[in-house]
Amino acid sequence: MSPQPPIRADATGRQGAARRSTWVSVWVNLLLTGVQLVIGLFAQSQALVADAVHSLSDLVSDGIVLLANKHSAKAPDADHPYGHLRFETAATLGIGVLLVAVGLGLLWRSFERLQAPELIPVVHPVAISVALLALVCKEGLFRYLLHVARRVRSTLLVANAWHARSDAASSLVVALGVAANLAGLPLADPLAALVVGLMIIRMGWKFSWRAFNDLVDRAADTETEQAIRQRILSTPGVRGIHDLRTRKMGDMIWVEVDIEMDGQLTIEAGHAIAVAARERVMADLPVLDVMTHFDPV
Repeated sequence: MSPQPPIRADATGRQGAARRSTWVSVWVNLLLTGVQLVIGLFAQSQALVADAVHSLSDLVSDGIVLLANKHSAKAPDADHPYGHLRFETAATLGIGVLLVAVGLGLLWRSFERLQAPELIPVVHPVAISVALLALVCKEGLFRYLLHVARRVRSTLLVANAWHARSDAASSLVVALGVAANLAGLPLADPLAALVVGLMIIRMGWKFSWRAFNDLVDRAADTETEQAIRQRILSTPGVRGIHDLRTRKMGDMIWVEVDIEMDGQLTIEAGHAIAVAARERVMADLPVLDVMTHFDPV
């Protein structure tokens, strides 16, 4: 048994921080997409155009983050009695699938270019300046988003931050490819686009697999479960516990546990001990609620 879960005091601030940081990402990616696409086409750089497509995928993922952020903040209702926190997990899965699709598209285009190396042009020198600009902007965006994600403890924002880091890495590869092309190695530009595609696919698969496992009720990690166990066992009146079960609910954890108590206790006393154990667990851990059942010993 368990009383209704309390409203988190930091919920509003968490959603606000996620919204603000995502809008920063939107504007940065919107600017980079336009500049990279225009200069990439002008400079005849496939790698720079590929990076522009990557930035465009970021805009889509930012939209997914904003939508999920809005829906996950909704209170429980008749159709979603456990709340809407898994909207974030579903959005993370969506970002992962999007990245895989974008990466496969870039690989296909790169292979087409590599099959006709004599048609690969020498890129315009302006491409290297744009590639370096994108590298600086994306690395700065990654550090900003990761700082916010860790502060508000959001796995969705962590995914979006590492998406920005993958962009920074891809921009580095693009800069190297453009530089090598200008130095007399024409194959370097499509090869850089190919490497960018592989990096995007790897990151997308990682996010998709993690989100999929959370959606099928993956348990919390061993360290977190041990912390939950210790807090319950340290509660006065608790003799032991068994059948501790956890499952991910977005960035939070749902806990179910059987608590062993003195069989001579009154129902009121047993309930008070269970409430105290629940409060200890929820005080400093990302736990949404603790459902308890007590067994007499």
